[in-house]
Amino acid sequence: MNAKEILNAMTLEEKAAFCSGRDFWHTKAIERLGVPSVMMCDGPHGLRKQEGEGDHLGINKSIETVCYPTAAALASSFDRDVMRQLGEALGQECQAENVAMLLGPGLNIKRSPLCGRNFEYFSEDPYLAGEMGSSYVKALQSKGVAACAKHFACNNQETRRMSGSSQVDERTLHEIYLPAFEAVVKNGKTRSLMCAYNAVNGEFCAENKMLLTDTLREKWGFDGFVVTDWGAVKGRAEGIASGLDLEMPGGPNATGEKLIEAVKAGTLSETDLDKAVLNILHFVETALAERDENAVIDRDACRELAGKLAGECAVLLKNEDILPLQKGRKAVFIGEFAANPRYQGAGSSHINVPHPVSALEAAGDAVTYARGYDAHSSKTDEALLAEALNAAKDAEAAVIFAGLPDAFESEGADRDHMRLPDNQNELIAAVSAVNPHTVVVLHGGSPVELPWLDKVPAVLLMYLGGERVGAAAADLLWGKVNPSGHLAETWPIRLEDNPSYLNFPGEDGVVTYAEGIFVGYRYYDKKKMPVNFPFGHGLSYTDFSFSNLTADKEKLTDRETVTVSVDVTNEGTSAGKAVVQLYVRDVKSTVRRPVRELKDFAKAALEPGETRTVTFTLDKRAFAYYEPKVHDFFVESGEFAVEIGLSCRDIRLAKSVHVEGTAEISFTIDANTTIGQLMKHPKGAAFIRQMMGKSNGPSDSEQAEAMGEGSEKIMQQMMFEMPLGSLVSYGRMTSGQLRGLIASLNS
Repeated sequence: MNAKEILNAMTLEEKAAFCSGRDFWHTKAIERLGVPSVMMCDGPHGLRKQEGEGDHLGINKSIETVCYPTAAALASSFDRDVMRQLGEALGQECQAENVAMLLGPGLNIKRSPLCGRNFEYFSEDPYLAGEMGSSYVKALQSKGVAACAKHFACNNQETRRMSGSSQVDERTLHEIYLPAFEAVVKNGKTRSLMCAYNAVNGEFCAENKMLLTDTLREKWGFDGFVVTDWGAVKGRAEGIASGLDLEMPGGPNATGEKLIEAVKAGTLSETDLDKAVLNILHFVETALAERDENAVIDRDACRELAGKLAGECAVLLKNEDILPLQKGRKAVFIGEFAANPRYQGAGSSHINVPHPVSALEAAGDAVTYARGYDAHSSKTDEALLAEALNAAKDAEAAVIFAGLPDAFESEGADRDHMRLPDNQNELIAAVSAVNPHTVVVLHGGSPVELPWLDKVPAVLLMYLGGERVGAAAADLLWGKVNPSGHLAETWPIRLEDNPSYLNFPGEDGVVTYAEGIFVGYRYYDKKKMPVNFPFGHGLSYTDFSFSNLTADKEKLTDRETVTVSVDVTNEGTSAGKAVVQLYVRDVKSTVRRPVRELKDFAKAALEPGETRTVTFTLDKRAFAYYEPKVHDFFVESGEFAVEIGLSCRDIRLAKSVHVEGTAEISFTIDANTTIGQLMKHPKGAAFIRQMMGKSNGPSDSEQAEAMGEGSEKIMQQMMFEMPLGSLVSYGRMTSGQLRGLIASLNS
């Protein structure tokens, strides 16, 4: 198949029809030109393929397959290799099932814990989301299966997701909400991108030229195809003109009549239509070229992998010398999730699993069991509570399995609050009162409030860990696996502490991102606000130390890279994996910046006593912020601290480097430009210094002394804020000299 030759042979009617799907899951075939129909499926954490021929409504039962940990869990692994293993396994399964494209990964930033689809998204941090997504995309596509990164862009809530508008300023958009997509385009080379339902600043994503053409194709160099979220098209011709390619779902009525009419009326260029058709043809062409007719899938091996990955993703939030449990210790499992675990979210990603493994099944005779609560109710069942308390009193350890029920978080609806069901909170408080050796194992896709946190000695977070989450939990509890996950999102104390609290989910379909760049830990750290657990937090059954932090340059320009290395040592008696996190802090900036930002990470497996050297390479983007004045990332010259830690609030080492920015911010100077603004201009700064040196009047310090003790700082600030026009008022220059100065500086 040759895409360009086929395009040249297509009629206008064929081109227009080809830009819509055949049905819910397939592209259209062009039989006379030998173009087959190919299939795409949901599946960020498992293949959701419908049985039999795909129907137009997408309601047929999906095949039985393997459910892996969801993105919320996977990101907590802080491990690119975890994403590689997942991507390769899913790619192999897609080949065996003749699926050409898998929808995912989900890259939307976790702006609020209440977003009902947070379980499908990686992180509150764009760098981490981009790295995890890129690793997955590369691995999936190495098997000849296209990835489709979603949902582009600013789809950070379910409320009014199909019709609402996300109002976000330019810096915040490019610094927080777009970088993960940029990473999977530039580094992951994703073959497809799915545009979101919502609008960004009033313009729907399916017809947003700024997103689909100016940013995606022209700025980032994307050469794949753009597909709508299912049913997201608002205007067919407008979408094609703006950079959209494929409308999904399709069906017998999707004949492309509106596109034909627009081309004939001259409101849509046939050249733009040809671009869209060629992008889809290239996708089909690549799918055929990389089709593996002999691919088979070993689902038993995939299930083992699902359990292994769940162990890599779990986060030990708290442990006061109770975990791992000692073999032979009399333990009781309490809670319905011990027997029937919640391991995935509801919605389009829901995987048909024949037999999920529970922790109770995995533990076998090592434990007794009490149900404790009804997972379908928030009201305490006194009989179940009494049974649990009786079992807990006699146990050497009480392990409570708690978390968010299916009804609490799902695609299509946001959460109303950040609490666990009342009956679970009451159970944990009651059991911990009768048994001080209480461990809580949490299931869910997003943070919850923990009113009992100071009453229990240990908390193990499994997130939504896939169908083998129960087996992984048992391995972690008894120390067969050493926990190594770290939080990819902050766990605040209260919902009200979240930076989006006053602006989520918005009003009348409009949500203002008023917190700007201060999302997640960027906000909590800037406010020095207490949290339950900070971004990057995670404990282990061993201890790690860091030493010998070095950089190959202490001074560099933003056109250079700097290589940083650090030694990490396992100081404990158990083998374990350290998540080495590298943050960058702008020591002194003239613009608002976070305290620190994650700029790289690595996971190092270490035997007891072993030391390994971990190396990172940092480029311009590690030190830059997005500057709207130049519509690009910009480095402000100065000192930066390169920090190594185990969370954003557990920094162990720091190294200072000086980075010289090579770009300048140009701006028009007038009489209202302040002295402070002028000092940022090279010629302006030289002039101010010269002018102050020639002054015949009293010095600033003399004026300050005349105004009273402590006034010198005030005088400096007043001078910094003074507009240039005031130099005339204060007799420092004439009006003619000021006009000449402004003309000279602007030239």
